[in-house]
Order: sequence, then C-alpha cells, then structure tokens
Amino acid sequence: MLEYHFAVKLPDNLQEGRLIKRYKRFLIDVDLGNNNIVTAYCPNPGAMTGLINPGMRVWLSRSRNFKNKLPYTLELVESNNSSIVGIHTGRANAIVEEAIVQGVIPEIVGYKTLRREVKYALHSRIDILLETPFQPRCYVEVKNVNLIRFTAQSPSYYEFPDSVTSRGAKHLDNLAAMARIGNRSIIIFCIQRSDSNCMTLARDIDPKYGLAFDLAREAGVEAMAWECKVNLTEIVLKRSIPIVA
Repeated sequence: MLEYHFAVKLPDNLQEGRLIKRYKRFLIDVDLGNNNIVTAYCPNPGAMTGLINPGMRVWLSRSRNFKNKLPYTLELVESNNSSIVGIHTGRANAIVEEAIVQGVIPEIVGYKTLRREVKYALHSRIDILLETPFQPRCYVEVKNVNLIRFTAQSPSYYEFPDSVTSRGAKHLDNLAAMARIGNRSIIIFCIQRSDSNCMTLARDIDPKYGLAFDLAREAGVEAMAWECKVNLTEIVLKRSIPIVA
C-alpha cells in the first residue's frame, strides 16, 4: 500500500446538524438546532447504507447564491463507528482530477491535456480524458465509495456498488471497448473514508456489475482504489489500497 498525502479543501461554511430523513433519493431533512429544520440536496444516488439513519450527525455546505432553491448540500456524515465519511460524488471526481494534475497518482503521469465529461462510446461521457501526442488516449472513470458492512464473522472491506447500477456496468463496458481498440482505460474507486484496509466488489448487491468488472479487467481495463482521510476542513488522498475482487 503506497501512502501519499494530498488534500482538497472543503467549503469553509459547513454547518452541523442531525439527519431527520432522506426521501426522493436526492433530498434530506436536517435539524440544524434551535428548531431550524432545512431541506438539503443529497449529491449521492446510491443507497448510502449505514449512513442515512435518523439522528446521525451530518455536515452541510451552503451555497453563496441565495437564489438557489436548495441552498444546502450534504457533504459529510459521521458513521456509527465515529468515522467521518464524504458522500458527495462530485468531490470524488475533483479529488482524482486534481491528484492527476499534481502527479500524485504514479500510474497516471506524463499526459499533456486533461478534459472532463467528454462524449465517447454510445450516449456516454467519460469523467476524465487524458491525452498526449503520439500516445493512446487514457479514459478515466471515477467511482465514489462509502460503503462498509461491518460484521463479526469476516473482515469489513470497502465495497462498491452500494445499490444496483446498470449505469455503472455500462461505464465498465465502455471502458472495455476503449481498451480493446488500443486505448488505455482506468477505473478509480475513490474511497471517502478511512476505516478499512482493502476494497472489494459487492457482488451480492449487483452481480451484473461484478461480471462487467471481470470482463473489463480481462479486456485490459486497469482498476485502482484510493483511500481518503476525511475531516471537517479537507479530504486527504492518503494511500493506494488493494482491490480484493
């Protein structure tokens, strides 16, 4: 396991509250104290297992644009074992992108240009496209990981996905297609918590995703997992950890 220390700052206006409920997938109600209950945007489409229990401590950022219909956004949750967990999927992309730009990920260096959300394959966009003259393109897909299922019988690993994701399987299929025609394809699992040592696939949650992952690896898609240390001021890209597939 390689260790690095690279930080991305969180908004400086985080407000602590207690989760009341999550509903309609992207909405949560939070008690900020003193009878101040707000509805906030939840920037995570997954099940968020173990992270959406009523009463959990959460931290919200607030937009400086007061015209926003939902000025608050969920950023962090305190898990049952007191770990601070980043749930914002957009933060994962920003962390990985900046790490690539700064040369922190040793396997991904030497590229001249970086573009985001580039159209490719059929009706898809790649998170990050890296290019340099006279070299194959490098397609990078980023996945945010925040699931751990703690059990007494077996080691508790970081897991992905936390819900069925046909879209995620499609992303793997597209990466595999790019690899087969000579490009470089990488999937990076960005883990926004730091209370385990390995990552695995939640094949029982989504067997089709597990199969798509296996086929993508056979096609030459590279897979990496990076763990972050999260606190109330920053997300630190800490170390590369093994994937136990």
